[in-house]
Amino acid sequence: MTEPMRVGVVGVGKISEQYFAQFPLLPGLRLVAVSDVNRERAEAVAAEQGVKALTVDELLDSPDIDVVLNLTIPAAHVEIGTRALLAGKHVYGEKPLALAPADAEAMLALAASRGLRIGSAPDTVLGTGIQTALALLEEGRIGDPVGAAAHWTAPGHERWHPAPQFYYQAGGGPLFDMGPYYLTTLVSLLGPVVRVSGVAYRSSRERSVWTGPLEGTPIDVDIDTHVTAVLEHRSGLASTITVSFEVWASRTPPIELYGTAGTIAVPDPNRFSDSVEIYTQDAPEWTLAPTAGGYEDAGRGVGLADMAHAIATDRPHRASGELAFHVLEIMDAIVRAGETHSVVTLESTVERPAAVPLGATPDTW
Repeated sequence: MTEPMRVGVVGVGKISEQYFAQFPLLPGLRLVAVSDVNRERAEAVAAEQGVKALTVDELLDSPDIDVVLNLTIPAAHVEIGTRALLAGKHVYGEKPLALAPADAEAMLALAASRGLRIGSAPDTVLGTGIQTALALLEEGRIGDPVGAAAHWTAPGHERWHPAPQFYYQAGGGPLFDMGPYYLTTLVSLLGPVVRVSGVAYRSSRERSVWTGPLEGTPIDVDIDTHVTAVLEHRSGLASTITVSFEVWASRTPPIELYGTAGTIAVPDPNRFSDSVEIYTQDAPEWTLAPTAGGYEDAGRGVGLADMAHAIATDRPHRASGELAFHVLEIMDAIVRAGETHSVVTLESTVERPAAVPLGATPDTW
């Protein structure tokens, strides 16, 4: 067994809690240090985790760190990622990969030129939920695929997040925050996208923080809050997606995958292991599908562990920068299509990530 990859975390906000909870379950990773713009918070987290609290410069310069886990706000993803690459570190980041494709493209080119890897959330698609749906599709359980529909809506993150303002700035909103889960799933199931059209909307609803020390603070909204798009995949199939911070209630399922002989109800792609249901012409009622693929008991960080093992074994990693770039370009194209009332053709493509066999672990496959 190779030595664990040594991890330094930049940004110890809310999402970091899920990564820290998962690290002890991932033998291919070893947390070494943390950093945050809030020094007191970094020191408190470091004490909890039994690691060092460093400044960002110290963490990037440290010879004891192999990979930087970038959990900063979206606007800082490229800056921190680029600095980590220049310091000779691999990078795994939260989504989105960048705010604009041009910025992400430069970062990917830098990584390639230095022989370094970039990985990116979401890695939820590697869990048993999405991977079971993929296995059913590839087994032909619903016949030939026809298309898919994805749907995520909520009133807005200000109802639960103590500091939600960044969700309403560039790089946030329902498309850039929640869209990556759904778009990564659609690409993983149906393959890359070649063209998109879309419509985006922003209501006049006034927003404020609902909870925590900032309760009642007004929120400036600089992004569209309700987005609908049609995606044409390279295979010729079409899928639709709606994401919104404007909907108070909905009964629409997260994702449905349609085929000539049935339908697969794909679970919430923001989770790893929810159940999959299937309805077919031969069994015309919804039934639970047995788990058929994916990393079991997965949590945030499994994509980083998969990347670490891929580096050690010289194979492609699944939650790759290239996949995240293609998803970023899809989101950017949706925005541009809405602004210009046109169909936008994508420039990038990507191969579907390798399926995760049932029983695999991220440090053995």
